[in-house]
Amino acid sequence: MDFTACYEDTVSSVAAAARAGRAERVRALLGGGCRIDSRDNRGWTALHEAAAAGSSACVREILAAALHARSCRGAPNLVNAQTHEGESACYLAAQRGHLRVVRLLLKAHADIDQMTNDLSCPLYAAVDRGHKDVVELLVSKGAEVNRTHTASCWTCLHQAVYKGHSRIVSILVRVCNLEVLDDHGISPLFVAAQYGQTESLEALIHAGADVNSQAADLATPLLIASQEGHAACVDLLLDHGADPNQACSTEWPQLPIHAAAEFGHTGILRRLLDVTDPSCGQTDGMVSPLYVAVNRGQTESVAMLLKAGYSPDAQDCTCSLGLHSPLTLALSRASSEALRECVDLLVAAGASLEEQDWTQVFVS
Repeated sequence: MDFTACYEDTVSSVAAAARAGRAERVRALLGGGCRIDSRDNRGWTALHEAAAAGSSACVREILAAALHARSCRGAPNLVNAQTHEGESACYLAAQRGHLRVVRLLLKAHADIDQMTNDLSCPLYAAVDRGHKDVVELLVSKGAEVNRTHTASCWTCLHQAVYKGHSRIVSILVRVCNLEVLDDHGISPLFVAAQYGQTESLEALIHAGADVNSQAADLATPLLIASQEGHAACVDLLLDHGADPNQACSTEWPQLPIHAAAEFGHTGILRRLLDVTDPSCGQTDGMVSPLYVAVNRGQTESVAMLLKAGYSPDAQDCTCSLGLHSPLTLALSRASSEALRECVDLLVAAGASLEEQDWTQVFVS
């Protein structure tokens, strides 16, 4: 059953008129004694309907009648009444981008930060839908900007970045905590890099956000942009001080170059080859990016790494990966065409065939 569906037989005459934007009809019904606070099956009042419809004229009529009722009979304040989902009239208006209605409701002392059942609020709703003018109004009126609004602890800034609302991001970076983290330790800048939101990333960088911030698992914005193939974000991060040699994993010494090689993003790999310390290809305790490229059968990545001078023998990763060399890995899985190509590339580059490799040679 859909508990958000409206059952028309539960909607009052005033609410129906408000939904249709018929302000004179609303005035006549209220003047004739109709209740102002009647609710439908969703808990919606006439004010909710008027706000959701964006009818500022109906909102004025209802607010005036509500004020009169309070002064005469001590009626409860209708402006902050919530639906069964916890939605206020201000929330519904902000969600739908009805700027004039939001302004009217705030003037009538609507709670600017009132939360819904799912932890949203007027500002978060406006951010999510991309209503820049409403966001500007709410921020100027003192809306809380750093509160978390999802189970994963996202803020308005996280959501604006995720949705790609760069003009809203430009507003929020002036008032928000740029380094606020969700429950995975992810910052808004990390979100921009992850989803390829270049304009938002640029706004965050220029506002002073940390380009080398690390998530709980040590992943960096540069790592995630390299993994997801967002070349423009990679360029922007590197141009503003992102460290390509910063370890990015709690499990093994992963670098952004590994992510680019593993997922075959050759344009990004080319850029990272110019700035990554090549010692990662042979130093004990490190892992050559050749291993991950071979593991995924990324022949173009393998060819690029070899051409750039990465040793086909690499370091022995028996302890960390259970692998003696990239060639050992390629031979053990040479049933696929891509892995056979990797074998050819490694051998052509001078990879050493040791005794333990020969068994795999004969098998494959």
